[in-house]
Amino acid sequence: MIRKVKYRVREVAPYINWIYFFHAWQMSDKPEEAKLSLRKEAEAMLSEMDSKYHTHAIFGLFDANSDGDDLLIGNVRLPLLRRQEVMEEGEYNLCLADFVRPLSSGIKDKIGVFASTVDISMETDKRDDDYRRMLSQTLSDRLAEATAEKLHEDVRKTYWGYAADEHFAPEELHSEPFIGIRPAVGYPSMPDTSINFIISDIIGMKDIGIRLTENGMMTPHASVSGLMFAHPQARYFSIGKIGEDQLRDYAKRRGLPIELMRKYLASSLL
Repeated sequence: MIRKVKYRVREVAPYINWIYFFHAWQMSDKPEEAKLSLRKEAEAMLSEMDSKYHTHAIFGLFDANSDGDDLLIGNVRLPLLRRQEVMEEGEYNLCLADFVRPLSSGIKDKIGVFASTVDISMETDKRDDDYRRMLSQTLSDRLAEATAEKLHEDVRKTYWGYAADEHFAPEELHSEPFIGIRPAVGYPSMPDTSINFIISDIIGMKDIGIRLTENGMMTPHASVSGLMFAHPQARYFSIGKIGEDQLRDYAKRRGLPIELMRKYLASSLL
């Protein structure tokens, strides 16, 4: 079942990671007084936004298995990439598919597929004031991420329910003390943004107002998409650089021309 969730800004604002907000403003190394001043302005704008806008999420929980480096999600095959680096003894190169039971086990596992976004007009608010428009845009980005964080918590505790007894304050979630991960498309473990076409086919991103460009980038820009894993040993990692052999294998598994995949993965190629 595909579910849509609409949140008030006040519901997801506590889940904002202010570290990344200050990074966007190039204030990571600035004095705390300057950060506090900017945060007060941001929180005032969040109060304004709460009376005008919402954030949105869509997700589904599906039977799943891994098949090599592919995920089988319902009747959809989602090829993934595997890290390829020289590792220290006792370590090995990860693929997200490693966190789902293999098809050969004969046992169905489960996976979550999600997307989150904001009202599209939120990004373009305050057009007549460059500073306030930038503040609105950066807050929109943080609210999309905060919505994904809030959704993940709701999934763990309620919808999937594998961590029903979990109790963490919103600010504690930034250090990821919980079981499971929610890697996002375009991030180090899933650098290929064209995966969004597959995710959209599975959950229907357009139903919460997300549109995809020809490269799989999302509009509104303040949008997040990805997968949810419940394996207790699941962790985040970086694919790193992709060699020509893996590029060719990945293009074959995606069923797409290698030059197109080269375009999608340009920033990740050796």
